[in-house]
Amino acid sequence: MRPAVATALIIATALFMENMDGTVLATSLPAIAADLHRDPIALKLALTSYMLTLAVFIPASGWVADRLGARTVFCSAIVVFTLGSVLCGASSTFGELIAARVFQGLGGAMMTPVGRLLVLRSVPKSEMVDALAYLSVPALLGPMMGPPLGGFITTYFHWRWIFWINVPIGFLGIALTLRFIANVRERDVARFDVKGFLLSGPGLLGLVGGLTLVGRGVAPWSLVAALVAGGVFLLALYVRHARRTPDPILDLNLLKLPTFVAGVGGGFLFRLGIGAIPFLLPLLLQIGFGMSPFASGLLTFAGAAGAMVMKLTAARLIKRFGFRTILVSNACISAAFLASYGLIGADTPHALIFLGLLIGGFFRSLEFTALNAIGYSDVSQARMSRATSFASVSQQMGQAVGVAVAAASAQSLQWLFNDATLAPRDMQVSFFIVACITLASVLIFARLAPDAGAEVSGHAVAAPAAAKSQPAE
Repeated sequence: MRPAVATALIIATALFMENMDGTVLATSLPAIAADLHRDPIALKLALTSYMLTLAVFIPASGWVADRLGARTVFCSAIVVFTLGSVLCGASSTFGELIAARVFQGLGGAMMTPVGRLLVLRSVPKSEMVDALAYLSVPALLGPMMGPPLGGFITTYFHWRWIFWINVPIGFLGIALTLRFIANVRERDVARFDVKGFLLSGPGLLGLVGGLTLVGRGVAPWSLVAALVAGGVFLLALYVRHARRTPDPILDLNLLKLPTFVAGVGGGFLFRLGIGAIPFLLPLLLQIGFGMSPFASGLLTFAGAAGAMVMKLTAARLIKRFGFRTILVSNACISAAFLASYGLIGADTPHALIFLGLLIGGFFRSLEFTALNAIGYSDVSQARMSRATSFASVSQQMGQAVGVAVAAASAQSLQWLFNDATLAPRDMQVSFFIVACITLASVLIFARLAPDAGAEVSGHAVAAPAAAKSQPAE
């Protein structure tokens, strides 16, 4: 096995743990809400509090890895994440669970971007798509196993065990990393951008945190408005600061690269819509149609199964068609499948639901692989740590905002239709709304040049006929 592939598979152990944790939790949210005597919509904070912590602390991950060594930071992050999992399982109140998820997020903030950085620094750009595909395949086992495992544990045991199963996986990841991965670090590390961190972290927290608090009875509207306005103000101050600082914590100069803009900006819109699926689908199946968590999980894991199949062919498809064609066409297809989930009814055959989720996951996976690769296609090795931090913030923001938008949509529709409790149509119409957001990403992808990211994809664009006819000088 090639060293780059081995590194990717080892790093994927941690990604497996994190991805399984999120999907297991999403499937078990209704049961946790009942046990803690909270509204299921309020339990969205168990998802978004983790994502918000990632968004705040991920910007510092690249600098910390350069300074202390990527392997050291990666292993420490696994320890924190695993300990946070234990605390989540031991929580007895809503507040304790949220606090434990925030602590867990401190580990996740360093674990995923630093792991990706280790892989990106170990392979040439021509092998980047393959390496990222290998990195994703074991990680996709997490979301594939998560829904049925979470449903099984919640139905036949207790939801607390959905967190405690992370402990043996965490120990395995630490052992493999210490044994096989070198402690990569930079020799010359710039001074840490303290001011940038103090502006960007609270700014992101205020903006996204305010959006996640939108909802009946969760927080006063005055507090929500203050958080959003404060977040926007701090982020505006950060933009001004970043333009005057040679080494900002989030390098806005990366946005001068069209391929990075596609990966980050287009990826944000795409993930915003897709990120609503783990929240809306279990609510629709369990609360709307009365399925048990286990039955719901057996259906929802189909998306991850389709995604895993796609990873085996993603590199060949991207090489054949190029990044722009893949990104535009798959965004349209994925939006169509997302909207189709709004047509699921109580009498829809389970086989048809499974098939729709399977095929939809197949195309979403190809889009994610292309987004991950094109974002780094024109980034130099010297700026790679900043690029991974920036891209990871965008990914987590997209998922957090996606859950917030889905929750706000379902609650607004519940109020509009005057439903006493959440009704199936509240989630069904929400699927159409988030599908439109996913489709909007096409506006960014279509601006790419036909040969964008060709060094990474290996896609050869035919020269114009006029150019071919010109004689050589």
